[in-house]
Amino acid sequence: MNILDWRATQSRVEVPFFPARVLLQDFTGIPAMVDLAAMREAVKTLGGDPKKVHPACPTDLTVDHSLQIDFSKCAIQNAPNPGGGDLPKAAKLSPLKAPAPPRRLPCRGPAACRGPCDPGEPGLGRGAGRPSTQIENTPLLCPFHLQPVPEPETVLKNQEVEFGRNRERLQFFKWCSRVFRNVALIPPGTGLAHQVSLEYLSRVVFEDDALLFPDSVVGTDSHITMVNGLGVLGWGVGGIETEAVMLGLPVSLTLPEVVGCELTGSSNPFVTSIDVVLGITKHLRQAGVAGKFVEFFGSGVSQLSIVDRTTIANMSPEYGATLSFFPVDNVTLKHLEHTGFDKARLKSMETYLKAVKLFRSDQSDSGGPEYSQVIRINLSSIVATVSGPKRPQDRVAVTEMKRDFRACLSEKAGFRGFQIAAEKQCDAVSLHYEGSDYRLSHGAVVVAAVTSCTNNCNPSVMLAAGLLAKKAVEAGLRVQPYIRTSLAPGSGMVTHYLSSSGVLPYLRRLGFEVVGYGCSTCVGNTGPLSEAVLSAVRQGDLVTCGVLSGNKNFEGRLCDCVRATYLASPPLVVAYAIAGTVNIDFQTEPLGTDPAGKHVYLHDIWPSREEVQQVEEEQVLCSVFQALKEKMEVRAPGFPWSIAGRVGVAPRVSEEDRRLRGATGDKRWNSLEAPDSVLFPWDAKSTYIRCPSFFDKLTKEPAAPQPIENAHVLLHLGDAVTTDHISPAGSISRSSAAAKYLTNRGLTPREFNSYGARRGNDAVMTRGTFANIKLFNKFIGKPAPKTIHFPSGQTLDVFEAAELYQKEGIPLIILAGKKYGSGSSRDWAAKGPYLLGVRAVLAESYEKIHKDHLVGIGIAPLQFLPGQSAAALGLSGRETFSLAFPEELSPGATLDVKTSTGKVFSVIASFDNDVEITLYKHGGLLNFVARKFS
Repeated sequence: MNILDWRATQSRVEVPFFPARVLLQDFTGIPAMVDLAAMREAVKTLGGDPKKVHPACPTDLTVDHSLQIDFSKCAIQNAPNPGGGDLPKAAKLSPLKAPAPPRRLPCRGPAACRGPCDPGEPGLGRGAGRPSTQIENTPLLCPFHLQPVPEPETVLKNQEVEFGRNRERLQFFKWCSRVFRNVALIPPGTGLAHQVSLEYLSRVVFEDDALLFPDSVVGTDSHITMVNGLGVLGWGVGGIETEAVMLGLPVSLTLPEVVGCELTGSSNPFVTSIDVVLGITKHLRQAGVAGKFVEFFGSGVSQLSIVDRTTIANMSPEYGATLSFFPVDNVTLKHLEHTGFDKARLKSMETYLKAVKLFRSDQSDSGGPEYSQVIRINLSSIVATVSGPKRPQDRVAVTEMKRDFRACLSEKAGFRGFQIAAEKQCDAVSLHYEGSDYRLSHGAVVVAAVTSCTNNCNPSVMLAAGLLAKKAVEAGLRVQPYIRTSLAPGSGMVTHYLSSSGVLPYLRRLGFEVVGYGCSTCVGNTGPLSEAVLSAVRQGDLVTCGVLSGNKNFEGRLCDCVRATYLASPPLVVAYAIAGTVNIDFQTEPLGTDPAGKHVYLHDIWPSREEVQQVEEEQVLCSVFQALKEKMEVRAPGFPWSIAGRVGVAPRVSEEDRRLRGATGDKRWNSLEAPDSVLFPWDAKSTYIRCPSFFDKLTKEPAAPQPIENAHVLLHLGDAVTTDHISPAGSISRSSAAAKYLTNRGLTPREFNSYGARRGNDAVMTRGTFANIKLFNKFIGKPAPKTIHFPSGQTLDVFEAAELYQKEGIPLIILAGKKYGSGSSRDWAAKGPYLLGVRAVLAESYEKIHKDHLVGIGIAPLQFLPGQSAAALGLSGRETFSLAFPEELSPGATLDVKTSTGKVFSVIASFDNDVEITLYKHGGLLNFVARKFS
């Protein structure tokens, strides 16, 4: 009755939700699996049976984030990847060969080559012979997808290094697949977790012993929400909550507000789905949908393809919604038919969904869903945009890009500005690269990446990029060789349709070569820029730029020298790479000149919507989807579900079947040795996998919440502190505490790898917490991963200061402003502070997922009263803070805080429900679950 009376009880009713399946990616999945392995140790210590610790919910883990770009553009990148290693001994190129290619055109070496060359000509480097506009499409087969790829050598080499560099992690994963029931491992090189979920794992409707029920999924990746575009309910909940679901507990959430978003009109021909995504993101962020469910309806929905919908749904974490849902309709059914669903199953699905009123129809003018709020968006009002230079929500119309960038140069350093003096804004620096001279200035593009996030499931934007590249090459345009370009498809399907449509060689000619399948540039794995470029950037103190087609562009994410990063649609990434700068007005300034000296403008080479749709219909639908699924079932290593499961049958998989998954198709994965023991044999020398200390003080019964007395402030932070600022990601700086730890264990900087790859080692991750170079701590007054240890007055790395506080037995808190913990769901953004000794965070407001993580690890999320803040209360952060928790703690309770200066003020204990209070009293979710097994 409380749920039916949702208008009156919405903010109070707790809903236990059991999803049908769990999806993990390796960066966030490996901590979850390490925690499960450590939990077995804890259960044994408490006298329980460690064999009882198994995931109860079917769990798929895709190893998709360990790829780094060591090889690209036909060349071995001799400099080590930032945080990546030198080529490990175990990663020497294997004799694994792709099928023999047709005759290739002569190539004169990696330094000059961006693609196949004219017969007898010396290559396509600067100063070489005239490039050909006719490119041979050489149909080699990718050994993992059995689909044509012109240059698979690069993919194979990168995967070879990936296996060598991450051997310890992969061996641990293999142990997990052997000892844990209901865990399926999808090894590297198969595809991205969210892409695999969308293309192969999603059933839309399950059928189990004649029982029908809707498909649903939760997981540890912010891109989980992509499946909502297919009518599958799914969202990211972070590693801690995911572990609970894996172990049979429900996701507990307050009955959410459901916001209806009515789409009307249609977008103009020059607007891509990425523009639609960013336009909707702006509207929904302004409307305030944080923590809410969004459901799309209206006539405009029918004009969006499934791939458009999945792209839109994928961005829901960026505007704070828990998820954005597109109900199944006729467009969905048509897509499913094209992608291999059995027609009888489709009919059964349609009948079921209509019977339970989960089927969307434009004719439903009355009797439709009731929403807590309705937002209306006219698609015809959306214009082409990019997003940046430092945050995804800062949208800039492409027509205003030049003016806006110039304004950012002048603005005070902050979310948008770079504070470059007026007299230095026209500075340019000479760059000598590969025998030629160039000029770099503010706005110069040095990284251009069509990445694996957000858009690779959308053929329209990817094909638009390929067609634009084709027209650009035919017009004689090129990309300067010093720009770090890459193409990292989300799956072999993307490579297939780019290749079969004939545009992949043209992308490669411009430097956008397939470098592998996995997250790359947008998680900091972009690979090093040349020393010549780095030197020029430092010499001129230049604001250089990265342009990528992902959905994350927070400061410092790419590399130190790229100060501005813009998110753009794939065709615009290619366009800005050709232009070589973001300081350009595409309406009035040319991209370059053709061989006759005539100016070539963007509108000259921009493909029309009709062109894109024609190629999409001919090359993508029906045959491509069906062929790829058949090949993936046969050859994709570790592919967990059969086509029978894909068409709606809930598979029942035996333990032996689970163990045998991945037994075909990948020689490297099959050859990996892994133990079969009940408990994982932790190696004290390992710098990748380490038993965490979360269970060190675990007792059979939880103690009452202890007061926080005389706590010092570790960090005094402002607004919009993201999980990128808190939790380590990307490369490991040579001057960081994590680097010192690894160096002391005999590793060289070439062997550091990335924080993401080392998320199974709590010692590395704790030292990397708050190690972001862009962290602005008010105690320091400038961006730096530093703080003050107040008892001694020393300015230290955050980890070093926290270590001293812990030795002194002093508890810690963090002061923060609005939207603390925004960005990607990342459990180490809570685990790291916990291991640093942080007992509570006091902020003006939180991103909900991160707040849930704090509760789940045992950190109290405290919130200033409305209208109050540290500044309004006159808090400097140099005081000490004390508070106590009542024995009967209730959601939203008000607590009194006393400072060493005598000030007393009230805060809100930001617990949403009784379940969160129970978890906090247990010291976090992990302790709660471990006690249940004991």
